[in-house]
Amino acid sequence: MSQIHLRAELGDYAPLVLLPGDPNRARRIAELFDGGLQASRLVNEHRGMLGYTGTYQGQPVSVQTSGMGTPSISIVTEELLNLGARRLVRVGTTGGIGPGVRATDIVVATSATPADGATRTYVDGDPIAPVADFELTRALVDAARAQGVDPHVGPILTADVFYNPDPDYVPKWRSRGILSVEMEAAALFTLASRAYAAGQDVRAACILTVSDTMSEEEDIGETYLPLDALEQATDVMIKVALEAGLSV
Repeated sequence: MSQIHLRAELGDYAPLVLLPGDPNRARRIAELFDGGLQASRLVNEHRGMLGYTGTYQGQPVSVQTSGMGTPSISIVTEELLNLGARRLVRVGTTGGIGPGVRATDIVVATSATPADGATRTYVDGDPIAPVADFELTRALVDAARAQGVDPHVGPILTADVFYNPDPDYVPKWRSRGILSVEMEAAALFTLASRAYAAGQDVRAACILTVSDTMSEEEDIGETYLPLDALEQATDVMIKVALEAGLSV
C-alpha cells in the first residue's frame, strides 16, 4: 500500500501526525520524541519529505514534512489518510497581520480562508469556509494556556503567493478579521472535513508561530525573526501540539 510520494506502508504512521512544512523542523520534532531522534524511525525520505514515527510520553506519534503550499500539503494529506493517519496538526510559521499579533506569538486557527488554487479545485470553485476540528482546536488552546502561553485564536488566510505585490493586501484582510497569513491550512481542513463527511474519524487543526508581522509600512521579510529566535519560539508550539494531539 506504499504511496507515490510517501514511501511507507499501512501502520508506519501513528494516528497522530504533526505536519511542518520544513524537513529540518520535522527532524527537530522527532528529536523531541521519547529517546530523541535515535529512538525514532525514519518512515519516509523520498524527495526529501522526511517522516518519522516514535512515541511521546509513551504514546505513538509521527511527524511528516508537508512542503510549502497547498498543492504539496494536499498530496501529503491524501496519502497520510490512505496510510491510516487520523489526527493531523499543521505546525508551522505565519505572518501576523491582526491587531496585537507580534513575532513569536502563537496563533491557533479556527478557520482558513481559501485564497489558494488547490482548495478551489477540491470544491469545484464553490464558496466554502474550511474550518478546523473544534475538539482538537480547543485542546491546542488549553494546552497552550497550560504552558503559560495565551494564543491568538481565530481565522487565518491561506494564500498561494508569498511575496504578494498588492499594496492593499494586508489592510484588506486585516479589516476582515484575519489574524495571519500562511500557505497550507485551508487544503488540510478541506480534506479532513471531506474524510469526516465520508464517515472517517479524521480531525485536523493548525497551530502557528508568528515569524514576522506585515503592515502597510513594512515589506515582507523586514521583520522576520532570526533563525535561532524562531527555533526557540517554535519549540513551544511543537510541545503544545504534541500534548494536545494526544489528548483527542
